[in-house]
Amino acid sequence: MSSREEYVVAIDQGTTSTRAMVFDRAGSVVASEQLEHRQIFPRAGWVEHDAVEIWRNARRVAAAAMAAVELLPGDIVACGITNQRETTVIWDRATGEPVHNAIVWQDTRTAALCEELAGDAGPDRYRRQTGLPLSTYFAGPKIRWLLDNVDGVRERAERGELCFGTMDTWLAWNMTGGIEGGLHVTDVTNASRTMLMDLETLQWDAKICEEIGIPESLLPEIRSSSEVLSPLRQEGALPGVPLAGILGDQQAAMFGQACLDPGEAKNTYGTGNFLLINTGTEPVHSEHGLLTTVCYRLGDEDARYALEGSIAVTGSLVQWLRDNLGLISDAAEVENLARAVDDNGGVYFVPAFSGLFAPRWRPDARGVIVGLTRFANRHHIARAVLEASAYQTREVIEAMQADSGVELQTLKVDGGMVVNELLMQFQSDILGVPVVRPVVNETTALGAAYAAGLAVGYWHSTDDIRENWAQGQRWEPSMAQAQRTELFTGWNQAVEHSFGLA
Repeated sequence: MSSREEYVVAIDQGTTSTRAMVFDRAGSVVASEQLEHRQIFPRAGWVEHDAVEIWRNARRVAAAAMAAVELLPGDIVACGITNQRETTVIWDRATGEPVHNAIVWQDTRTAALCEELAGDAGPDRYRRQTGLPLSTYFAGPKIRWLLDNVDGVRERAERGELCFGTMDTWLAWNMTGGIEGGLHVTDVTNASRTMLMDLETLQWDAKICEEIGIPESLLPEIRSSSEVLSPLRQEGALPGVPLAGILGDQQAAMFGQACLDPGEAKNTYGTGNFLLINTGTEPVHSEHGLLTTVCYRLGDEDARYALEGSIAVTGSLVQWLRDNLGLISDAAEVENLARAVDDNGGVYFVPAFSGLFAPRWRPDARGVIVGLTRFANRHHIARAVLEASAYQTREVIEAMQADSGVELQTLKVDGGMVVNELLMQFQSDILGVPVVRPVVNETTALGAAYAAGLAVGYWHSTDDIRENWAQGQRWEPSMAQAQRTELFTGWNQAVEHSFGLA
């Protein structure tokens, strides 16, 4: 490759794997390398990651992506980070050693603590300031759990010896020097998922930190999503390259999908599903169980906000079908299995493995399969697995429309499951609107690349991002309204059977 071409690198640190991707000015993928990391389940409802393993994988994929297309650090103008949000790690400033495994966003060990914190005020105690209900999902209660349950951690934190971070902060600290002066920062999007940041001021809320019991000395500095932060360490794969963008994964996908105007929405089908709608420069507070979150902030411009509906289990349900039931040996097989039947045969699968997230917020729910008869077989179960993602998405969209007053015209989609054409057609059918997949499906990494590239002038403005976006495939609804209503009514009945089982 000629050394005159310049590129942007994105590190995409996800729930199941870490990827490095190299993008060119058109937003096309030039190179990509990916490594999975272990999912650690110490007991039911607990999910952990080894943060050191993730940092090692991030170094390896960055080096491999560069080597795959023979790029040198001088060919790279900027690096961006995007990450699984809410996953919480605390480490020692002097040694760089985590005090405990990272506690993953899906982990439910803080359920009793969240109830205790809610007290008489209820789960909405901090919603006005933070946009979030008290839930095991967010980082704040996870920090408090580590402070309370790992020997010596509270004392060390109060002496200022420890750092907290979500995965963006952990990677940024290590990538910019670690114990040799690494930068302890996060961006507004990730900070907005801790339950400790005030949505209006975009700063840590001292009163909430005090009430939850978290020393502010633990917390990183909150920066914009797109600004030059620091050069990367000399001994890594990208020495001297500016770290210039950080976005939580769902906000990065919004950015990569060019959902930059109020009313534009996207749905990411990953481990879980995440539907976001841009609400502009004012936070919109939900009356229907959605989260208010920061969408992005470019430099010192006003922050943009979003409403978000988070669904805990979608793609991970297909993994469960593979790993726990052994019905398939590869995730891609689920589509053919489901295609062997014309409909779900009356079978619904509610994947409330760790409760239900938006819009119901029922931590007491557990997974159920309902409507089984002697007629039902593995094909119907496979189909019910796919349909569960589409039904849950419709619930969230209805809540969004009620909150924002914006009618959805088309749904932009991305993430691993959107290669499943049966699911995409069913999603369009059950919503009654077109579903559109872009040419570049890796919108999360692309969004982080855009944020970093904008900060260094590689892309001049967000107009370049809009111009780069291109439609890949489109699905139009073809289901009769009566059938749509009947199926969705069946889903709602099924969900009610999942309540109160925890």
